[in-house]
Amino acid sequence: MVDKRNSYKKEDLDASGRGELFGENGPPLPSGNMLMMDRITKMTETGGNYDKGFIEAEFDIKPDLWFFSCHFTNDPVMPGCLGLDAMWQLVGFYLGWLGGKGKGRALGVGEVKFTGQVLPTAKKVTYRIHLKRVINRKLIMGVADGEVLVDDKCIYTAKDLKVGLFQDISSF
Repeated sequence: MVDKRNSYKKEDLDASGRGELFGENGPPLPSGNMLMMDRITKMTETGGNYDKGFIEAEFDIKPDLWFFSCHFTNDPVMPGCLGLDAMWQLVGFYLGWLGGKGKGRALGVGEVKFTGQVLPTAKKVTYRIHLKRVINRKLIMGVADGEVLVDDKCIYTAKDLKVGLFQDISSF
């Protein structure tokens, strides 16, 4: 049975990484440093720009986060690819929230624009995902647009984020 709530705390997201939230065959979130959010504040099957589902999540920024010490020395900034990965993570989580089974894999993105950055002085990153389409056949796939905001300013946009769930990844 899927634990289908409209919000999740950090403990819940960690449980997802251990395969405990959506069951043994549900798509887990990454764990440890690769989990790029602290909470999901809103999940709906309607709403968003296309009225096909909406997710909002937050990531608390602290100056001692692991990536600031290595990206870059004397010029710390969160790698843009981590914000992009967070959006893929959320699309995969949404598929599990709907009851999808399998291992999640990012399948691509149509367009990404970076117009700002996340510095150690920031307080909070907010992710917003607008579902466009969910395919639930042999392949389970979500397609969405996303935004990354830092302290309420939009700094990244992504169009056509694609995530699939796979039962067998041996030939992927």
